[in-house]
Parts: sequence; structure tokens; C-alpha cells
Amino acid sequence: MTWMRIRPYNTNMHLKKRNIADKVKYLLSYFPVVVILGARQSGKSTLAKIIGADWKYFDLENIRDFDRITGDPILFFRENQNHIIIDEAQKSPQLFETLRGVIDQSRQKKGRFILTGSASFELLKNISESLAGRVGIIELSGFKMNEILDQPMSKFYSVFENKITADNLILLKKLKVTKSIKQIKDILLSGGYPEPALANDTQFHSQWMENYFNTYISRDMRDLFPKIDLIKYRRVVNMLSSLSGTIINKSEVARSAETSEKTIRDYMDIISGTYFWRDLPSFLTPKVKTTIKMPKGYFRDSGLALFLQNIDSLDKLDNYPRLGHIFECFVIEEVIRGLQTTSATKLLFSHYRTRAGQEIDLILEGSFGILPVEIKYSSYTTSKEVKALNDFVKIHNLPYGIVLNNSSEAYMVTENIIQIPLGAI
Repeated sequence: MTWMRIRPYNTNMHLKKRNIADKVKYLLSYFPVVVILGARQSGKSTLAKIIGADWKYFDLENIRDFDRITGDPILFFRENQNHIIIDEAQKSPQLFETLRGVIDQSRQKKGRFILTGSASFELLKNISESLAGRVGIIELSGFKMNEILDQPMSKFYSVFENKITADNLILLKKLKVTKSIKQIKDILLSGGYPEPALANDTQFHSQWMENYFNTYISRDMRDLFPKIDLIKYRRVVNMLSSLSGTIINKSEVARSAETSEKTIRDYMDIISGTYFWRDLPSFLTPKVKTTIKMPKGYFRDSGLALFLQNIDSLDKLDNYPRLGHIFECFVIEEVIRGLQTTSATKLLFSHYRTRAGQEIDLILEGSFGILPVEIKYSSYTTSKEVKALNDFVKIHNLPYGIVLNNSSEAYMVTENIIQIPLGAI
């Protein structure tokens, strides 16, 4: 069985406009260096080459480029002072110290270097120690739905450019559905990694995912953590794919994996640091004393999570007992990917649950304020189903809350809660 053909596979993925591209250009106008972080094969190199179309490109996974840069970094930067792309920069920690000196010699110059990295551990440490105040940081995930479908960004995200007010409801009520439920399910199943997402071929998708995951385990983990137990790590990653969208009890995972809780904590730091997994901490508020403080978490790419669960067709997806959970994770990531393209700052993402059982799937915080978001797979939501959301809005004196679901139009569920179709964002 094959999925709907979103569009024919095109190896020239540069034809796909990335939502984040304008923000990268904006940061280059303010900083000497912009670093693009994200999982392997999420399109970092392609994006950097599009933005720096006439820039020199070096890949630290290419032995010749690695030797040229690391053999004598001072000489390299003397010859290459501007408009340089360095891919997989985490491969050379000493690079950052030299780069700081190069930047400080002409501190007023902006837009000189683009670095990319697929592992945040040492890279973020080197950035904070050597390039603080000199660098803009972008996180690139896989494709958002509108990118796959060649659609513009939804006006939904414009509400985050300023403080959220009740006036936003006028715009939100006018949002129109631009993606069918069939298209949403196809993209949920395929995921957002550019190559398999554009291939629209189930056999290729499965082969790509298997090779991608095996390479991640056998090469990246061995390079980053030579002493890691790869068999046990693979087992834990597979287990987490079945727990995506739930509160993670590390002691229970440890028992199932027959290892220690500390090992599970370390493994989860690794899977997060390589951009496979996103933790959603608990939203803590002094206004509610009974909040459960345990984090939720999920695979960032729904296609990879479903592949690891052997879900490879729409029939299997429709009968998947955890469809609601995987849909919730997909929607959360979709919202975050859109929000990261805006000018909003101080972004925080969390979930909310009380001991009394009240739960909200996603709390968005930033320079815009606070916005609670509930996610439903159903096509409509009743006022009874948004009691927790309504209570949260009133307790925190917020303008409104949002329900995202598979409805066909936006409308008010209660005085303070608006239902918005996922197909409109």
C-alpha cells in the first residue's frame, strides 16, 4: 500500500523554501556567526548553501577539509575571513577558540560565518565559552507541513510577534484550512526528514529510515561516546519510541531495559542532545500547588517514531492504539517549528498536569506571554472537554486558550477557548 503522492520525489531539495531561512538571514545581519543546529539529514547543509550561495563551503566530515582547517586554523582563517560555511563544526572543538580571535579582530563585521552541527553537547559548550555575544543560534528540524506542501506559513504564527491579547481572536477566527486530514496523516506517517518525506515511496522510506537509524547507532554514537553499550542504547531508543507523548518514568524504563536509572538519564541526555527527542518539562506555577513535576517527552520526528513501531501504512496508523499520543506529539512539534521562525524570544515549552487529573498538552511561553494549547484528534471539541484549559486561562488571567484538532473551521468553544483546525496552522 502506498501513501498519497504529495509531490514527485525531487533530489533538488533546494527547491523547497525553508520557513527558518529569513530568520537566519536576519541573524546574519546582527552577528558575525550563525550556528544552525539540528539532527542529521534535517537539511542544515542545504539551508546553509542556499543562504550562502556564493560562500566557500567546508565539511569537517571530509578528511581533506578537516585536515586543512584543523592542521593550521590560524592560517586557514587568515585566508578565509568572510563568507565561510563550516559543516559539522562539532568535529573540531579547537576551531572555536581560533574563530573568536578572528571575529574580534573585526568585531563590527557581521554575517561572516555559518556553522552547522548535529550534536549539541560539546558544540554548545564551545559556543558559550568562545563565541558568547558573537553568535546567533538557529535550531532546524525536519520539514513543517507547509514546507512539504509548498504552502506559505499560516498567519496563526503572527500572533506570537507581539503580546497576546484578546484582539488576536479576530484573526484566529478567520484562519482557513489549507491541509486535508488525509494530507496531515500522510505527513504524520512519513515524518519530516527531507529525503524520505519527498520520496513518497513506502519501500524507499523504510530503507532510508533503517539505514539512517543504524548509521546513527553504529557511527554517531560510537564516535561521540566510544564506551557506550550500543546494544543497550538501541534497546532504550526503541522503548522510548513506544513511550512518545507520555510522562517518562526513568526507573520503570531502567527496569525494563535491565540497567540503572542513571544510565537511562545519560541515554536520554544523549538522545535529546542529538535532536531525536524533545523533553517537555512540567509547567510550574505558584497558583496551583498540586502540579505533577515529572516531564513528558517525545520523538521529534513522527516518521521515525512510527518506523521504530513498525507502523508503515495508513491502515496500520488508523489501527495504532497509540494514535492519539503520536498525533499529539506531531502537533506539538508542528507548533514549535512554526514558533521558532518568529521573532519571539525567551521561548519555553512545557506541559501541565495536576494530581486531580487536569491536563494541558502544551504551554507556550515567551516574549508574547503565555498560551495554553490542548490537542485533540477528534473533529470537534465540547465545552466539557476544555474544563482544564478554561480553568488554567482564568487562574492565570490569560486572554484565551487554544484547542487544535481536526475540525473544519475555527470557532469559539467557550468565551475564552477557541478551536482551531490543525489544517489551518
